[in-house]
Amino acid sequence: MKKYILDLNVKAIDRPSDRHVLLKLTSDAPLPEMLPGQFVEVRVDNSPTTFLRRPISINFVDRVQNELWLLVAMVGDGTRRLGSLEIGQTLNCVLPLGNAFTIPESLSEKVLLVGGGVGMAPMLFLGAWLSERGFAPTFLLGGRTQKDILEQELFRKYGRVCITTEDGSEGEKGFVTNHSVLSEHFDRIATCGPTPMMKAVAHYAKDQNIECEVSLENMMACGLGACLCCVEKTTEGNLCVCKDGPVFNMKKLLWQI
Repeated sequence: MKKYILDLNVKAIDRPSDRHVLLKLTSDAPLPEMLPGQFVEVRVDNSPTTFLRRPISINFVDRVQNELWLLVAMVGDGTRRLGSLEIGQTLNCVLPLGNAFTIPESLSEKVLLVGGGVGMAPMLFLGAWLSERGFAPTFLLGGRTQKDILEQELFRKYGRVCITTEDGSEGEKGFVTNHSVLSEHFDRIATCGPTPMMKAVAHYAKDQNIECEVSLENMMACGLGACLCCVEKTTEGNLCVCKDGPVFNMKKLLWQI
């Protein structure tokens, strides 16, 4: 898939929590094709401590409004700078990068999408993509508290939403792998979030003989496989998460060996 370097305009800004910002970006020309699971490398301007681009998952693509949504967790100087952008400013982006989640061939497949923390972001785009093609995905969203469960109403547009929080402030108390929805049958799982959560989901999928794809969040700098800072050990040797991923079938990873 062709890659682009674009100056995108900040069209709208939402603040779903005090630690997150949702940037809605647009362009005078139609946005390039993008697939669920791919990401964007954004340049952080006017930050003396940020020298490398920041990888941000694609949260949603609104073709009607010609918008690209990026949900940013403000955890460091670079991402806090992104959180300070204002409507009308521009953001330089390299996109789309990486591979995509597998779309099932049969509408009879039951699909579970598991997101934790800011790893919920790509699950919305994937869920919308599946829903538009006739699937009825189930979302399982996890966070430490109620404030960590973002974009709930948007998720509910595309499928059933199940929630866990560690403190029990919303949904079922515990981790995503403790939720009662896992007593149901699923044919395929896609997940993104903290590594311990994804490992637990992958172990569950293996025990239940369910196909499972995970979106890794290794530190990525170039986004093109040149700098080798995001290497992951796999059954096929060392692979660059930014170029060969970020989506991997769990069977390729060495988590369970």
